[in-house]
Amino acid sequence: MSNLPIFDIAGSALQAQSVRMSTLASNLSNADSVTGSADTVYKPLEPIFQAVTSRTDPNITTVQVKEISQSDAAPIKRYEPGHPLADADGYIYQPDVDPVAQMVNLISTSRNYQAGVEMLTTAKELALATLTMGR
Repeated sequence: MSNLPIFDIAGSALQAQSVRMSTLASNLSNADSVTGSADTVYKPLEPIFQAVTSRTDPNITTVQVKEISQSDAAPIKRYEPGHPLADADGYIYQPDVDPVAQMVNLISTSRNYQAGVEMLTTAKELALATLTMGR
């Protein structure tokens, strides 16, 4: 932790939102991927966050990624016997990814990231203004 914990707090928030953006991008880019087996279909990802209380100040809490979980939702099964990846019964499988919901989450994540950047910018400006006081 630094002397100005706001930088640690905002930094952890930026890191968390960056991980969230990466998982959303992965989900969106694989939303239309198909395979011939339910076992090998892409499983959507979701980061799990946890609050971490500072060891030096119990009033300061940051966020960290606890884990990135894979969805256990059943894949979408579609009958397309002419598809080159279809199984012996003519089915292909694709992940249960809702692109609209993923985009909504991506927009929210982007806004949260922007708020973190603004927080860092404001904290930096205040710290610099404090240093120039008394001149």
